[in-house]
Amino acid sequence: MKITRALCASAALGAIALAASPAHAGTPELLKRLHEKGILTDEEYQELLAEEARPSPAPAAPASAAAPAGDATARAQAAIDTTRLVRTTESGIGLEVGPATITFSGSVNGFYVHDNPDTPSARTAVVGGIANVGSNNSSAVRNGLLPGFLKIAVSTNQGGWDVGATFGMYPGINSTAWGALGANNGGQPTALATAGIDFRQTFLTFGKPEIGTFKIGRDIGLFGSEAILNDITLLSSGSPGSNVAPGNTTLGRIGSGYIYTDFQPQITYTSPVFSGFQASVGVFQPLSSLTGPAESNSAPGFQGKLTYDGKFGDVATRLWVSGITQKHDLAAGGSFTGQGLDVGGKVTVGPLTALGYYYTATGLGTTVFGLFDTGLAQNGTGISRRKSEGFYAQALATFGKFSIGGSYGESRLDHASMADRLANPNLVRVNSSYVGQVRYGLTSWVTLIGEYVRSKAVAHSGNSAQSDAVALGGILFF
Repeated sequence: MKITRALCASAALGAIALAASPAHAGTPELLKRLHEKGILTDEEYQELLAEEARPSPAPAAPASAAAPAGDATARAQAAIDTTRLVRTTESGIGLEVGPATITFSGSVNGFYVHDNPDTPSARTAVVGGIANVGSNNSSAVRNGLLPGFLKIAVSTNQGGWDVGATFGMYPGINSTAWGALGANNGGQPTALATAGIDFRQTFLTFGKPEIGTFKIGRDIGLFGSEAILNDITLLSSGSPGSNVAPGNTTLGRIGSGYIYTDFQPQITYTSPVFSGFQASVGVFQPLSSLTGPAESNSAPGFQGKLTYDGKFGDVATRLWVSGITQKHDLAAGGSFTGQGLDVGGKVTVGPLTALGYYYTATGLGTTVFGLFDTGLAQNGTGISRRKSEGFYAQALATFGKFSIGGSYGESRLDHASMADRLANPNLVRVNSSYVGQVRYGLTSWVTLIGEYVRSKAVAHSGNSAQSDAVALGGILFF
């Protein structure tokens, strides 16, 4: 339903005109109706009623005999203030309520994923491997790398500041086995189970064009964010991870080309754009390792990102570099620092977009668990950090409604010491995957996608596993 500012004003003025006719209700009744519809506040309603109840002026001034009713009508007209009107936004899905703009955006997706795992044997054990191992093939109807989401954003300008609030809910279509990780635990494909909602975003912003923007709350991190946001498997499946009991998402290329950035509590600042360059820096909630010893951290984490967007003739480019560092204080004594750095670039020429990405890290981990997990070695000689690195390359060509793309990536993890090697011989050395993808833009909202993925994991011991998956489905954005 579209309610414009002009329509609201016209309707109210029409009611005022009718009130002046003997065949319709008088001014008090009109004021009552305007109050009930929320056009008049309680204070304004009472004030206008009191003015209406005042005695008329003496007959000596006939020209002003109707002044009380006229004054009340004029006040009622003035009360039809634009701050109380509702109209649709010029673009997107949303509405403007007085001085505030409310926008809605979201996505829904689903895929049929068939996975052909490696046959279990003494030589397929890889700790932290992304390739599935099992006696039978598996089929699932599930989300891809993205769960569904619904984002609600409210923005306005107050005292010269652009301010806003964002809430992002990310529900999956699969049932969740609830536990320590909430909606991000594994799946529970049984009757009467329920899906989980990952409330990833809750943040406020304030800023000015010449100053930049400050963000306080929970949102996507800075380090590694460009890697996942530009990954072609973000809209599809990629490596499925657990396909027998699917959780909220697949793996995409997480752990086979980049480390998952995650959504984290933060206070960040993003600068204005200067000649194509933009910088962001932030203070983050310190994270404890899921796979390491207990921590009691005294300092926050820090992340930063620098991007450049430019166009050289018909060639559009986006370049970036980002970093992360956090000191970890172990509850039993001692500490270590986990840190990482990544660089990447994307080039678009006509219908073709190509991307290259690389990261290196120490104490940050590498694979499917999350930031700082598998990044620490624990053995009889103490605690030491593991080094990791990874990369991926991809290309996507679009011709009308059809797109075809592919990518390859690896994530590598080194032992921290000889003691670590002896204690954890089957620790993953390399996770890698090939992805081939075809897209068809059915409408401006709906994209149909078919994908083939080969995932491989190799341990330091020489063990290895390989699995193949096919995904067919679609994704909708509004």
